[in-house]
Amino acid sequence: MRHNGRSAPVGTNDDARQTAAKTRAKGGRLRSAAMIVIFDVAAPLAAYNLLRSAGLTAVTALLLSGVFPALHVTINVIRTRRVDVVGAVVLAGIAVGTVLGLVSHSARLVLIEGSVPTAVFGVACLGSLWARHPLLFSVVREFMGPDTAQGQEMTRLWRDEAVFRRDFRVITAVWGVGFLLEAALRVVIVDNASTGTALASSKITPFLFAGILSAWTFAYGAYRKKQAVRMAIAAGQVPGTGAVSPPAPQATKSTDRT
Repeated sequence: MRHNGRSAPVGTNDDARQTAAKTRAKGGRLRSAAMIVIFDVAAPLAAYNLLRSAGLTAVTALLLSGVFPALHVTINVIRTRRVDVVGAVVLAGIAVGTVLGLVSHSARLVLIEGSVPTAVFGVACLGSLWARHPLLFSVVREFMGPDTAQGQEMTRLWRDEAVFRRDFRVITAVWGVGFLLEAALRVVIVDNASTGTALASSKITPFLFAGILSAWTFAYGAYRKKQAVRMAIAAGQVPGTGAVSPPAPQATKSTDRT
């Protein structure tokens, strides 16, 4: 290709577009992480401490601090113009917690209720193992976008690769058990710690479990890839591409915004 007498490298425009797309994707992930840190962790904790310092009761401070996670879900709905399953569960949890707080006036009950969406999501993950698609597969594909190249590739792999389907069911089962353990731990902490400590723990624990589960999923995915390569070599075949990537924490842990 020549332009004004000068030759241009073939594929330069495609490379530039790919680089720009990767940059935008990276920026989007950073923005999502920043939104989670601000609206789901920092703002609720700061609001609770400020409101308690101003003399409000623990229940009132907890309920008002829940405005920020709800605002985060609302912003996502406006931006994407749709309510996903995770966002709906978060909003439902905040609504139930608000009602319980107003009726019972118990800060501990409000905090314990915050673990209910996590437990429900864990049970849903385990129950979906017998469904057409495990819940984690549906959540990850929704997070990526069903119509994007990655989303369409996930759909193809699910349709054509039995190994991919089995691996995603295993990952969904492990994450489901992990969610249930997290919910149980949060209840124990609420029963044995102060309200402020329990609130701080409820904001940190989800990220701790997300990190542990993500690390396990990466390790499991790497192990399965190596196993597939060894089996393909032994069979004299070219290894397939049915590898499983771990789900994004911000997609799963959004259930803990209450």
